[in-house]
Amino acid sequence: MFRFFAFIFFSSILFAQQTKQVDFIKCSAVLYPSAETKSISGSITYEFKVKQSIDTIKIDAKNMDFFDVRINDKSVKFKNSGKTLDLFEGFQKGKNKLTFSYSAKPKQTLYFTGTDDNLQIWSQGQGKYTSHWLPSFDDVNEKVVFNLSVKFQNGYNVISNGVFKNVNHKRNGYENGFSTYNFQMQQPMSSYLVMLAIGNFEKQTVTTKSGTPLEFYIDKNDYSKFEPTYRYSKQIFDFLEQEIGVKYPWELYRQIPVRDFLYAGMENTTSTIFSQDFVVDSIGFNDRNYVNVNAHELAHQWFGNFITAQSGKHHWLQEGFATYYALLAERHLFGDDYFYEALNDYAEQLQQAATIDSIPVLNEKASSLTFYKKGAWALHVLREDIGAKYFQKAVKKYLKKYQYKNVDTDDFLSIVNNVSGYDVAKYKKQWLETPGFDRKVAQRYLDKNQFIRDFNQLRINKYSLADLTKIMQSDAYYPIKHYIIYKIQQLPFDERKVLLEAALATRNLQVRQAVAETLKVIPLDFKISYEALLQDNAYSTKEIALTNLCANFPEECERYLDQTKGIIGNNDKSFRVTWLGIAIHASGFSEKERQEFLNELQYYASESFESSVRQNALEILLQLQPNEDQVIALLFKATSHHKWQFTLYARTMVRELLKNKTFRNKVEQLAATADAVMKERYEIFLKE
Repeated sequence: MFRFFAFIFFSSILFAQQTKQVDFIKCSAVLYPSAETKSISGSITYEFKVKQSIDTIKIDAKNMDFFDVRINDKSVKFKNSGKTLDLFEGFQKGKNKLTFSYSAKPKQTLYFTGTDDNLQIWSQGQGKYTSHWLPSFDDVNEKVVFNLSVKFQNGYNVISNGVFKNVNHKRNGYENGFSTYNFQMQQPMSSYLVMLAIGNFEKQTVTTKSGTPLEFYIDKNDYSKFEPTYRYSKQIFDFLEQEIGVKYPWELYRQIPVRDFLYAGMENTTSTIFSQDFVVDSIGFNDRNYVNVNAHELAHQWFGNFITAQSGKHHWLQEGFATYYALLAERHLFGDDYFYEALNDYAEQLQQAATIDSIPVLNEKASSLTFYKKGAWALHVLREDIGAKYFQKAVKKYLKKYQYKNVDTDDFLSIVNNVSGYDVAKYKKQWLETPGFDRKVAQRYLDKNQFIRDFNQLRINKYSLADLTKIMQSDAYYPIKHYIIYKIQQLPFDERKVLLEAALATRNLQVRQAVAETLKVIPLDFKISYEALLQDNAYSTKEIALTNLCANFPEECERYLDQTKGIIGNNDKSFRVTWLGIAIHASGFSEKERQEFLNELQYYASESFESSVRQNALEILLQLQPNEDQVIALLFKATSHHKWQFTLYARTMVRELLKNKTFRNKVEQLAATADAVMKERYEIFLKE
């Protein structure tokens, strides 16, 4: 399983040659996002320099309208292709100034979620999508200093890149109830790193050892979750700055969670946006936490933002570096065994994928697994081969030489060769240009760790149950114990009872959860021991235990439900949704109560909630009421959500259910009486 999910971008080459002839230096923009119309407009000023003769200058701008286009204060003709703003007159060799106004109603990249107090507006521009909401540059090699001012109604937090300068109530025209929030960058960056986030957030600030302010934001309703959500953030920052050897390259660093974000996180310059699913309490931290994503996105501030790959072919210079430095940060926090277990997990994934994944690292069509995890492995091999001291020296020199510029793989490898004398040609061939993954070579690096050696011995050799029980009672690192529980799960319970008791006695949450998962049939004499899992500090363990206990002891299900009735669980409300699904079938509840439970599930499946909550609720509802009008409507509403993962689930379920005649008939009936929007949604699938 991936420890993080991020993004792959491929640089547009359509206007790559333009950067040789024209250099856009600075963008000053005043933006007016409208939640009511889900649109954005603005006034833009670009300062640019014409270096060589050029016929047409292009600015990427998808589906926008332009007004009052001027170059050097003179009105000029222009062409709007629907994809670009094309300029062909009025500019001169040397310095120029372009001004214009624009408006757009983005179909992607700028998202409007919720209403009123729950309103959020946020952007997701990687790899070449900022041009859907801000006229900018898809070519990552065009780096610009962006200074954005955002005019929005009072009562919300407005966040963009760079230092927050001030709030101005009168700039660009006074309007009651609105303010203009001014942000300023000092250094250039690629357009895909421009961001905007608006919402009702609380903020906390800490300062790093080197004096950089860290701003932590969180939804106003989640104030109590600040500490577990941002746990280790300062330690991660201080470690990375020391390990990389180059001071953090920007003035400050912010992190903002938003609802229904498309991925885990996005490393916008100075201001990372990440998924609300990582906002956790102290129990939820043990299920899924932000630590790895936190370190990964922060590492990108150097690798990706400070220096940027010239094209998709060299994407590993961003994702491989961010992945590896995140592991180094976790090594600092959690120790060598944790680090090597993660590397071993990466190696297994890469080995399994090798038979079908035939594209090497240095190829823009490489998979995310290759860019991220093989890229990380390539860096680990390099660091081990030349030594941590030379590796750090090379990285430091690489960053300083190419700061705020674009790079390719040879730029990095030539510095490695100069610093250490390492045979980078052979290394490049083996790790970056050859597809697949050489597990035997990787194993030599893994075997430097005692835990890995012990783990391999456990897999290769046969052990008696007595020996396995002794290992369970030892101080062996938990993945070994986790593996043992799954290894013996097919044995009769009487043979593994003592070992399972020893597993529960470890008090390790992951080991205890493995017991919960593998013991579907709970013997009566193990019932009390298993019930203790309901008390574990992990919502996922509680959920598994509740499900299995109610299945095994239905006569006591009401007691288990009463014991856990106040638990909501993580951001996706998975525990509560499971609880409701079980309660609907349990004895001891009235028909009125069961209807209330169904109503609550339908509420969670509505557009009032995030996609993760809605999907969990829909999965239960489609088991309970697949042909109920409201459930069908909720499922079809999900087919047009902006989050592609949720939309894929909903569309897949609709197509599968439409094979059932009863379901299809119900959809046809609903389509006949629905409003225009829902009628269209129904008919799209009925006509397939």
